[in-house]
Amino acid sequence: MDPQNPNPLKIHIVSSTDSPEFTHLTQSLTRSSIVALDAEWKPIRTPQSSFPTVALLQLACQLGPRLTPDSDESTESLDSVTFLLDLLSIPLPSIWEILRDVFVSPDILKLGFRFKQDLVYLSSTFCAQGCDPGFDRVEPFLDITSAYNHLQHKQHVKKKPKQTKSLANICEEVLGFSLSKELQCSDWSRRPLTEEQKTYAAMDAHCLLEIFNIFQAKVVKEGNYFHNINKPAPPDVNLGLKEVLEKDDINSKILRIKFSEALDIVRATTSDFPQRIVTVGGMRSMCTMPIDESLLKVVKKYGEKIMLKESDKKPKVSKKKGKRRSPVAENCKENRLENLDGWRGPPPWDLSLGSDGCPKFLCDVMVEGLAKHLRCVGIDAAIPYLKRPESRELIEQALKEKRVLLTRDAKLLRHEYLLKNQIYRVKSLLKNEQLREVIETFQLKISEDQLMSRCSKCNGRFIQKPLSTEEAVEAAKGFQRIPNCLFNKNIEFWQCMDCHQLYWEGTQYHNAVQKFIDVCKLNE
Repeated sequence: MDPQNPNPLKIHIVSSTDSPEFTHLTQSLTRSSIVALDAEWKPIRTPQSSFPTVALLQLACQLGPRLTPDSDESTESLDSVTFLLDLLSIPLPSIWEILRDVFVSPDILKLGFRFKQDLVYLSSTFCAQGCDPGFDRVEPFLDITSAYNHLQHKQHVKKKPKQTKSLANICEEVLGFSLSKELQCSDWSRRPLTEEQKTYAAMDAHCLLEIFNIFQAKVVKEGNYFHNINKPAPPDVNLGLKEVLEKDDINSKILRIKFSEALDIVRATTSDFPQRIVTVGGMRSMCTMPIDESLLKVVKKYGEKIMLKESDKKPKVSKKKGKRRSPVAENCKENRLENLDGWRGPPPWDLSLGSDGCPKFLCDVMVEGLAKHLRCVGIDAAIPYLKRPESRELIEQALKEKRVLLTRDAKLLRHEYLLKNQIYRVKSLLKNEQLREVIETFQLKISEDQLMSRCSKCNGRFIQKPLSTEEAVEAAKGFQRIPNCLFNKNIEFWQCMDCHQLYWEGTQYHNAVQKFIDVCKLNE
């Protein structure tokens, strides 16, 4: 089945405060009532005395309609844009106030996924540059797990459960497309970033907006956002600035602001090119659009906040004392693992061992994306029975099914004595490169006839005879939806014998075939 694609991304790299991208960022924040946040840093393999330095901050802004000075009507529909803030290039003292204002602005709902750790690392990164960012809280905030739980008819709770689904799983269940996490542990401190890294980082934040929009639509449809909202709106809520300043009873309740400063605020919120930061009473402040009423009610019911304690700002160093190893022992260990990194045949499916000669692999959780790519080129590639298998369970499955275990976990190489000629450590990070590496290492023969011959979902084989449109409609009842646009086309349908998933030769099918022809170099 052709999965639905997410909305096309508009990605802007911000590496300087003098750049047009930075101006675009500040303008977008003035029109945003919802901002999704995420951060990336270089992974630390061993316990450190300090937090890692955040290299990239992603902000996906859902833009509200823009109002022109001469009209009260919207001139632009809802849209979204994603910014990648390069914290290794941009001077941190020049942006910390803007970020602080975004984090605490009551007019912007912040979305995140387990964002507290990101906030801790951000605070540490700015403090290391001599800034006092005040990143102690983010509110209003909504963890996307809460939205997912509501979509799954689970009771909303402020405290997240001990075990939560990964963002990739949530995307697949809610949005219908797979969010690849293969670049999560790449080196985010290297510049320039690859195009794959940029797309990965932007999608990580953008998908939060997509999930929230579905969640909000469901809440509005159910009418849940009217519950517990009994407080009437202030009588002067719709008054303009002029009327507010003219009323004595309101004047006593607001800050005294010079007329010139008030004019700055008006210009910032009505201009086609609004000023992102204005000065009020000597303090730089942010001007944003007031939060929408329906969104405000959702925020009041489901919103929460992140608060950092002093203990959160100090790295937790393990008190467990490990054995001290001499440099000679470390070198020996590295050399041993390096020797095991290569491949020494024959594999368990080799004809010389009395097998059938058909390659079979078992891909652990670190290379699940590789499993789907192998299936797409017609190779039998299984995944573990359990979502979080122990090493022993992986070994037992590989031995039982006579498969080569593919992994990126160097620790699994310790079990090479149990899995002789049945374990291989994949060196490449990207799925296309991993596929080429496995093909070359095991000298696999791929033909164009093999492409898309296995179910990418479960690794099963297809029913030999294609289904007619009538047969496909009958098979899809209560199981799968077939787009109406396919009924008037002469398209053949195929069904997996194991999971009964239906496939058809649509645009994505032909694009995928061409992609794997190029990856496998079948034209050469």
